[in-house]
Amino acid sequence: MEARYAALRRATEEVAAVDAHAHNLVELGSAFPFLRCFSEAEGDALALAPHSLSFKRSLRDIAGLYNCEASLEKVEEFRRAEGLKSISSKCFQAANISAILIDDGITFDKMLDLESHKAFAPVVGRVLRIERLAETIINDESFSGSRWTLDSFTESYVAKLKSVSNQIVALKSIAAYRSGLEINPNVSKTDAEDGLRKELTGPRPFRITNKNLIDYLFACSLEIAVSFNLPVQIHTGFGDKDLDLRKCNPLHLRAVLEDERFAKCQLVLLHASYPFSKEASYLASVYSQVYLDFGLAIPKLSLHGMTSSVKELLELAPIKKVMFSTDGYAFPETYYLGAKRARDVVYRVLAAACEDGDLSIQEAIEAVEDIFRTNALHLYKLNVANGSINHGTTIAGDSVSLSSVEENVLFVRIIWIDASGQHRCRVVPAGRFYEVTRNKGVGLTFAVMGMTSFCDGPADGTNLTGVGEIRLVPDMPTLLRLPWSTCEEMVMADMQIRPGEAWEYCPRNALRKVTKVLLDEFNVTMMAGFENEFFLRRKLVSDGVEQWVPYDNTNYCSTSAFDGASSILQEIYSSLKASDIVVEQLHAEAGKGQFEIALKYILCTLAADKLIYARETIKSVARKHGLLATFLPKPDLNDIGSGSHVHLSLWENDQNVFMGSSKDNFHGMSKTGEQFLAGVYYHLSSILAFTAPHPNSYDRIQPNTWSGAYLCWGKENREAPLRTACPPGVPLDLVSNFEIKSFDACANPHLGLAAIVAAGIDGLRRGLKLPEPIESNPADYASKLQRLPQNLQESVESLSADKVLHELIGDKLVTAAIAIRKAEIDHYAKNPGAFNDLIHLY
Repeated sequence: MEARYAALRRATEEVAAVDAHAHNLVELGSAFPFLRCFSEAEGDALALAPHSLSFKRSLRDIAGLYNCEASLEKVEEFRRAEGLKSISSKCFQAANISAILIDDGITFDKMLDLESHKAFAPVVGRVLRIERLAETIINDESFSGSRWTLDSFTESYVAKLKSVSNQIVALKSIAAYRSGLEINPNVSKTDAEDGLRKELTGPRPFRITNKNLIDYLFACSLEIAVSFNLPVQIHTGFGDKDLDLRKCNPLHLRAVLEDERFAKCQLVLLHASYPFSKEASYLASVYSQVYLDFGLAIPKLSLHGMTSSVKELLELAPIKKVMFSTDGYAFPETYYLGAKRARDVVYRVLAAACEDGDLSIQEAIEAVEDIFRTNALHLYKLNVANGSINHGTTIAGDSVSLSSVEENVLFVRIIWIDASGQHRCRVVPAGRFYEVTRNKGVGLTFAVMGMTSFCDGPADGTNLTGVGEIRLVPDMPTLLRLPWSTCEEMVMADMQIRPGEAWEYCPRNALRKVTKVLLDEFNVTMMAGFENEFFLRRKLVSDGVEQWVPYDNTNYCSTSAFDGASSILQEIYSSLKASDIVVEQLHAEAGKGQFEIALKYILCTLAADKLIYARETIKSVARKHGLLATFLPKPDLNDIGSGSHVHLSLWENDQNVFMGSSKDNFHGMSKTGEQFLAGVYYHLSSILAFTAPHPNSYDRIQPNTWSGAYLCWGKENREAPLRTACPPGVPLDLVSNFEIKSFDACANPHLGLAAIVAAGIDGLRRGLKLPEPIESNPADYASKLQRLPQNLQESVESLSADKVLHELIGDKLVTAAIAIRKAEIDHYAKNPGAFNDLIHLY
């Protein structure tokens, strides 16, 4: 088995991990006993720690690192002889940790400050413990006497928290240690005031223990976390003897999780919630805001315990929500042990998942990157490559701190895609964005969703005018730094008629709406992976006339084409990778100066967003090199066209349910897969009004050009508009996904995918069946097969009569799209020369 999973083993050993939860180191002369490196016990109980499984294993691991005898005495002797700097270097180098997030809320004797840890990891972030902050305020000499009220305490607490918001990566609560996790998020001010009064009458310094005050503080902190887009780490499960384990089950958090105020607050359940790991996994599977961290459980448990705990976390929880940390503290050896054991345990768990058929080896390798690195980078907004933390939410007090925001980020682009497929943005100075716009959005006229590719005014028949306004509200989880710019960010936006209420013309909401129907009715989600075909052109000025000519004249998959554009493609790839957009392949295409970049499949709602970011990246990097990248379907009528082919699959509980089985198989598809694809097949002419939405689109969709001109489907038939695919690793009698060829970059990807999902829902509802596949060139059956629409007018007519798409996508949005299409048909018929300018728009 070990040989089979050698690549997986290498991945777990070599990934540069992000340690998402740890604590400060101490000087070697600290009174904090080194024996605490191995146990949470104290006092007399600590004396028995050397007789635990964890101690014996961990001591051998440390002795092996130090190349000394495996005894506590010899290890401590080595530590004293080497000194803190030397042993820390050994431990952190062996741990291969690229970033540490430190909760400095625990006070150790002779504790190192946060800055000192930068000698051991490129990036060090601070996690602020909310109870410690509150206690610091109350224990302050000035915080005494009858003049202090709950309001004045809250004002002081909020101001203090806001003042350090640009210096932290997350908040943390140890409510589990104080009064338990059964938090009442709606505790009354009267009860909280009474709790504060009781605390103030106690001896100083003191720990906050009053449940009402703790619950109030917790809810107040979550509100701030939401406004500043900060994750919140929560202690769950076991720890030292101060806590009541019965109250540390994360299921007690349900009242918080169900509170709409905190729906967007990302909550990280620490310590694998052990022994409640299954409960934590369940919560992460059903609540979008719940994430899991398994530090402390690894390495403190036995090997069996660690493995079982991680397995239980992954039983239900999405891999994208599970994160590594060492829970390292006081001693650099704790960081080393946490990393070493985590790598071994994760390898064991993922290899077993491969053996069970839950994962492929490649999927397991990707899971390693997610668990040890990528998930934390995204959640805590880290940029390890640049040694920085993206403090996108740096507000101090009630005003923006320009020194902490606009020195790093000048502008934020708020992006939307209209119904004609054009990328548009409003740009807001960063200070204004983080102070106001991130929550309230910017105003836009109704007319924005009625505009065409030739006129910035609403088309007749859209029922949209310059009267009326919506809010363009940033979707903060999509925020990222522009990879090609050092001082700008971009964020996707939702269109809302009023705060929290989606506008019925919003494309992103249209896709979310139909995918919710698919999930609610059939418990199925759709994954999507796009291929980006585009032309690179360079400017040529001859006799004062500007022309954009092909970058080269090479053939399909030409090595010389790739060599010629290598520097550009390398920068595009690096920029996409920095944006967490996974590239699976890239190569020269058949057209002159044409290239393709294929993206990995992900949840379709995310795929649409990332496709937009990918196009923005490709165009901007090309522009930086003095080139033009155009995604127009047919910029040259005498050359090959560009598509945005999309590969689609259906998933239920992390299982591909598009794929057939020995019991349920129709040409490699399951019954669910066939019915969904049959819906797409029967609605394809209407779908084209969204996926091939421009008159120019139909210059590309021609026979014998691999673009799908006839209504049919086939297995691995690239001339069919619908192709079922059997990639490497899939049994030859099965298929894993299907591809739609008639999708291009004039399409708004959210609307295109929404139309596909709507059609698939109809197929599932009605139990539709596919005809027999076409196994050769459909053009050979031209007399028998129906041609797909040969122009936009035909697809618009089909959409106009399609009641299913009207109902599921929304009649008003479909009506507006039809009106835009009709306006473009008329305009380009009268002005054929206008096609030449489209290379700059798409």
